[in-house]
Amino acid sequence: MTTSASTAADARSLALAHYAARGVLEHVLARHGITFQQQITLRAALTADAPRTPDDLVAGVRDSLKADPAAIRATLDELLAKQLLVADGTHLLPTDAGRELTAAVGAETAPVSARIWGGIPAEDLAAAGRVLALVKERADAELAAPTA
Repeated sequence: MTTSASTAADARSLALAHYAARGVLEHVLARHGITFQQQITLRAALTADAPRTPDDLVAGVRDSLKADPAAIRATLDELLAKQLLVADGTHLLPTDAGRELTAAVGAETAPVSARIWGGIPAEDLAAAGRVLALVKERADAELAAPTA
């Protein structure tokens, strides 16, 4: 199915695009024996400016995925068991195996990402980026608002 350039973005089109792209990534991750949440959590540890505590990682991943903190803690345990993270005092650090896995996934997804994103005009990407940032900001505000 080809989408018309005049189709307005809405919650459904955003969700469909997200799940299509995530599906591509999850095919790659499955070949490497890692889940989406494990990859996001490992990447958070790898890209941190300084070593992160488990609480820091849980907070960061929760902010990104809006996932249950208990599920994120279980993911940390899984990454430790797979020896992709290692405890160093109060911090969790990526291992060489964790770095290698992330690099392999990145190398495998790069050409696919180039095919998916390639050819989209820069001004369209800029406009989409602004809209997505606003949607995220508003959704985060809704999640933070007290419920009745």
